[in-house]
Formats: sequence, structure tokens, C-alpha cells
Amino acid sequence: MAATESGSGVGRLDEPAVIGRRVLRLRTELGLTQRQLAEPAYTPAYVSTLESGKVKPSEAALRHLAGRLGVTHEELATGRPARLATELRLRLTDARRALAIGAPEDAAALFRALHDEAVEHALPGEQATALLGLGDCLLESGELDDAHECFASVERLLADEPLPRRVPAIRGRANAHRLTGELRYACYLLETALDQLGASGLHDPDALLLLYTASIAPYMDMGAHERAAHAAELAIALSPRVDDPALLAGMHRGVARTFIAQGRIAEADASLAKAQDLYRQLHIRTELAHCHWMRGYVHAQDGDLDRAESELRTAYDMLTSKRAALFAEQVEVELADVLRRRGKVREAEALLRPLLAVGTEGTGRAGRGAVHVGAAHRLLGLIAEECGDPEAAEEHYRTALPLLERAGVAGDLAGLCCLLGDLLRRTGRTEAALDAYRTGLAHRATPGTTTLGSAPAPPLM
Repeated sequence: MAATESGSGVGRLDEPAVIGRRVLRLRTELGLTQRQLAEPAYTPAYVSTLESGKVKPSEAALRHLAGRLGVTHEELATGRPARLATELRLRLTDARRALAIGAPEDAAALFRALHDEAVEHALPGEQATALLGLGDCLLESGELDDAHECFASVERLLADEPLPRRVPAIRGRANAHRLTGELRYACYLLETALDQLGASGLHDPDALLLLYTASIAPYMDMGAHERAAHAAELAIALSPRVDDPALLAGMHRGVARTFIAQGRIAEADASLAKAQDLYRQLHIRTELAHCHWMRGYVHAQDGDLDRAESELRTAYDMLTSKRAALFAEQVEVELADVLRRRGKVREAEALLRPLLAVGTEGTGRAGRGAVHVGAAHRLLGLIAEECGDPEAAEEHYRTALPLLERAGVAGDLAGLCCLLGDLLRRTGRTEAALDAYRTGLAHRATPGTTTLGSAPAPPLM
């Protein structure tokens, strides 16, 4: 972040020479002499020295000169109009809303333009906000490497800020690592942040909610089901109840526009802060879909397939309504498994087959959604076996193997090798079956692939 001049509240001041030229230009435009500008608090010689860039003006001098020149203190000190930062924050709020209700590609274009404008006007806070929004867009559209770099840039920009300010970027970076198959590192990032929040006493509910909901997916992928369920319970307990947040946020945005038009900048900022909080909750609602997904998974493990299907459909509807396609793919696989177990084979196939193309289309070190594409092939293999088509089943299993290997999901890979081995054994290919079993055992025995360290301490509720 830019250093703040003591007590000024305007951020980093321009160099004395730049300020001096600005004073000279404004004074000349108004037809004022140096004496007229200086009096009664300063001398013409001081104004002359200042205009030549030989002295750094004090805050008191800047405020006096700004009042005489008819501009704000911030505009004289930085060259930025007083309302520029507030208007930029308004448009960042609009871009966040566009992401919440529309396609990530459209919102990404808005965030890129706003980021460039924030860089041009040296507004690092707004620059970080734009990068965070852009990272979320790229994450949802599957451009994982670019998303990772956006989130890392936000953390660098906010390095001197309190940890809760950096949590959305940490969450985003962990999600990018998870979707590229780096599951243990994703868990490490999230659990480290949770421990740091606890150790520092920063029990920020929004930050905790983001971290707990983000941890559910990598826990599940690693087979840490109990830890995932506990994270889901904590997230649901932390989640606020909001009545129609979109309408409330729209009201605050409208009020902010009227305040800006009236020059009431501080009040506009206050209304924008309320709107941004509400839109952030909308984004958290998307994350809470993962909690419904977790509950659906737990019900499925308990054999309560009716409740499992209901929870998973709720999660899927929440994610698709926000066009969070990449995250919705996770839920589609789980829902298809429940549908298969309930005998709704055709409906399960209809969910799974569109997923088969995305494993080779996305960017990222392990491909877009490699874990879930591999899981889709595994389920289609099971369906093919149940329908009496062992050749199709074997083809799906063998297609899934490299996808899961790339993602490093050892537990799922071992289970898949077992399914393939059983199929090969039933079709009389004993040696090939033994090779499949050996491969599965090797992945199952890999040290450190399914174990995690101590869980983070739970927050103070």
C-alpha cells in the first residue's frame, strides 16, 4: 500500500516539483499574484520557493493553498479530483455485482479496465480490489494460472494490511491450487490463515467464513471427510442471515450516486461500504453452496439418498444461478452419483457427459477441473458396468486414470485402480488386473498423501 502522509488521509503526495508546477498552473489560470495566493498566512517568497519545487509543502500550507485555488486538498496534493477514488469504488461495486449475477467473462472486462485506471491514478487499495475481482472471474471461467497471479498480486499489495483484508486473496489462491491438483498446499494456505487469525485474536466472521468454506473442497478431495464436515458446520454457524441482499445493495448504490452528485463524498463512501458488504455476502452465498454440497455428501454416505439429492440440488442451483460453472462441476459429479444409486441412470448420464470435454480445454498446471472430469469418467464406467457394457466401462476407467494422476488425488486414484482391476479380473485378464491392483496399492501407500497435520483451532463463536 502507498504510505499515508501523517494526518493527511490522501495517500502518497506527489513530489514537491510536481506540486509546485500544479500550484503555478492553477494560480496562473485564476490570474492571482503570488502575494494574493500567499496572504495572510504565508509570504510571496514562500509561494515562489514552493512553485519552483524547492520546498515540500506542509499539510497546513496545502490546505491554505487549496482553499485559495478553489480545489480540494487531495487534488492539489496528488492531482486526483476528490471524487475520483469514490467514483472508482462505485464502479468496482458495479463490477462485483456484475460478477454476482452475470457471466465472469463480462465482469472480467470491467475489472481489467478499473485496475488500469487505479494504477494510472496511484490508488493501490482500489487496484487490489480490482485484481481480487478479476481473480474471481478467472477462477470461475477456469483460467487458473492467471487467477493465481491476480490473487498473489493482491497479497503483495496488501502486505501491510491486517490479515482479514488479505483473506479473500488467500482463499482465491488456495482455490486455484486446489483446482490444479495441489491439494495439500491449498489446505496449508487456508489452515495457516485460520491459525494466524486465532493467534492474533482477529476473529473476523466474514474472513473465517471464507476460509472454512474454501477448505471443504480440498479436504474432500484428500479424503479428510470428517474435517470437511466440521468446517462445513462452522461455516454454517458463522453465516449471517440476509433478507434480499441484492435489493438492499441496490438501494445503497443508488443513494451513493446521489451523494456523489451533491459532492457529499464521505456519505457516498459510507453508502458504498454498505453496498459492498451486501454484495460480498452474495458472493459468500455462492461459497455456502459448498456447505450444502458437503451435507449432501454426508447424507449420501449415511444412505439417506433423498436428503442427499435435495442438498446437492440446492448447491447446484445456487452455483449455476451465479454462473459459477467451474464450481458447479464439482456438485454435478456428486449429484450424478446419488442419482445413479437411486436408479436414475439416464439423468445421471445427462449430467456427466457435458463434463467430459472440459478436462483438456482449460488452463492450469493440471487442467481445468481434472479431479471432477476424472470422477465423471469413473461414474460413467460404473454405469456402463451396471448396464452390461464392460468395454465402455474399461474405456472410461482408463481415461480417468491420467486425469487423477495429474491431479495427485491419491485416494480416488487407488479406488479407481481397484475398480479397473476387478473389471479386468472378471473378464479373465488376471495379469492386467494384478498390475492395476499394484498401481492402486502404490498410490494408497504413498506417504503423506491422505494425512494432514493438526486441525486449526475453532473460532470463538
